[in-house]
Amino acid sequence: MSLSAESWATEGGRVAPTDLERERDRYLRYVSLERGRSKNTVAAYRSDLASYLDWLFHKNVKSATDVTKNHVVDYVAELPGIATTVSRKLSSIRNFHRFLVEESVVLVDPSADVPAPSLPKRLPKALSITQVQALLDSVVGDDALALRDRALLEFLYATGARISEALALSIDDIVGDDNHTRDTVRVTGKGSKQRIVPVGSFARDALDSYLTRARPLLIQKARASTPVVFVGARGAALSRQNAWLILQRAAERAHLEGLVSPHTLRHSFATHVLSGGADIRVVQELLGHSSVHTTQIYTKITLDALRDVYHSAHPRAR
Repeated sequence: MSLSAESWATEGGRVAPTDLERERDRYLRYVSLERGRSKNTVAAYRSDLASYLDWLFHKNVKSATDVTKNHVVDYVAELPGIATTVSRKLSSIRNFHRFLVEESVVLVDPSADVPAPSLPKRLPKALSITQVQALLDSVVGDDALALRDRALLEFLYATGARISEALALSIDDIVGDDNHTRDTVRVTGKGSKQRIVPVGSFARDALDSYLTRARPLLIQKARASTPVVFVGARGAALSRQNAWLILQRAAERAHLEGLVSPHTLRHSFATHVLSGGADIRVVQELLGHSSVHTTQIYTKITLDALRDVYHSAHPRAR
């Protein structure tokens, strides 16, 4: 009977990791402690590499020096799932092997020239301004949860922040000395990089209403105090799953089912700001993109919108 890499047993029933597994564990400590990757990112790396090392174990490959390009190519070819999923897993493998080279564990990266599957060129979905307004207006009421939900949606659209960034906000990030929401707030993005983003008056009003009238009621139910801005019904930090449900319920009320995802308001923010004449470098800074090439996808959206208007409005366009 063959044993998986995770159950390689020794005398006394203790698990003895392979050399590759020990290097995997060292790599995960590195990305967590030295690179500051989030718990979710480290968990994804751990999962991807566990499957990879288990596959290698069954090929009798237990040392980093024994891994070849053919091993990586064959493993990637057997991976199930869509191209984006396979590409993400290959990225995890590449990062691991690059680490082994940098640490002089091996001299050659066997994954360096392994091609990733072709990804479909899909533009991010963006709502129209009218649809965004309908989404925001779908959250009504003066109860604590309604005030929280409206503040969250207004903040996401006003700043283009990722949901994870909004949920990580602390009171000190947004509240000024006058106990009101500042017109610029500090957001912590990927890689713990911080940026300052403006907040419009509608979002500031919604946040002030939530912070003064709703959040104090919610945190009374908490077992322990928390500095985060957005909290759940029991006073603890709002989870990503509950934030997703808030978006979905708002989309259903606004009759936008199937059009709203966790990134929809971020995409809409970028598209609308660019359509309004903002410089792409400014939008790059607002979104926290490390490269302007990532931001340029939104220029394609706005150009498509201009073409649609032109062809529908100009008498000699067709």
